Amino acid sequence: MRAAFFDLDKTVIAKASIAAFGRPFRRGGLISRRTVARAVVGQLVYLQFGASEQKLERIRESLLLLTKGWERDRVAEIVRETLLETIEPIIYREALDLMERHHEAGDLVYLVSAAPEEIVRPLADLLGVDGAVASVAEVDGEGRYTGRMAYYAYGPAKAAAVRRLAEGERIDLAISTAYSDSVTDVPMLEAVGHPVAVNPDRALARVARERGWEVREFTNPVRVRDRTAVRTSVLTTALAVATATAALVVWRGRRSRLAPKVQGRQGRSTGRRAPVGAVVRTDL
Repeated sequence: MRAAFFDLDKTVIAKASIAAFGRPFRRGGLISRRTVARAVVGQLVYLQFGASEQKLERIRESLLLLTKGWERDRVAEIVRETLLETIEPIIYREALDLMERHHEAGDLVYLVSAAPEEIVRPLADLLGVDGAVASVAEVDGEGRYTGRMAYYAYGPAKAAAVRRLAEGERIDLAISTAYSDSVTDVPMLEAVGHPVAVNPDRALARVARERGWEVREFTNPVRVRDRTAVRTSVLTTALAVATATAALVVWRGRRSRLAPKVQGRQGRSTGRRAPVGAVVRTDL
């Protein structure tokens, strides 16, 4: 079995996923307008110059402190309610095309992201992929974030997660593909037979040149619903499911004022075997 592993930020979507949800989180009362403005500035710097491992670590620590005390279910509710307006318009057409081609070839497709599961899981649903690896934040007994990570899907941990996933799903990594924009994902790219640098930062571009890796440029964000070249109904079905899920979340939230639990995917209607869960918690 072959598989394709896609990093998320700047590979599948044109923005850092956490920064993209800045305004919805502000509207939901979780962060201030000033914090959103700082996130936008940071996003521009990240897109232009990338970020060093040290800077990414500082960003991660500041985000953990920011989210301490947030209710996980409330965050999941906001993401589900605003997914279409926030993420769906900034997905790269080129990434969608590649996912479709991999599925047509019989490959499994996974998202592998350091972003939190509350964002990655609904996006995996929207895209109709076979599963995902994502970071998992620690929560206390009341379901609130503690400001610590239970599992961080970053750097070598990504590669380890991919290897464990491949072992469990009988995926042959030697004939599989991985896509990423960041030099921090070199371990994941090294784990497969066909590494692809997508919109690479300077350090990854240098590694790709030295090792003769394929390099691609994704430049065309597109709304999933506006795609005209889709030859199958997979993405259309996924979009309908995501829309229905978001509507159900709003209805249940208004009725009970309790945020619903985020549920795993139940499989795809493509005639293939049922996929693994949308979030693979490799540390559990």
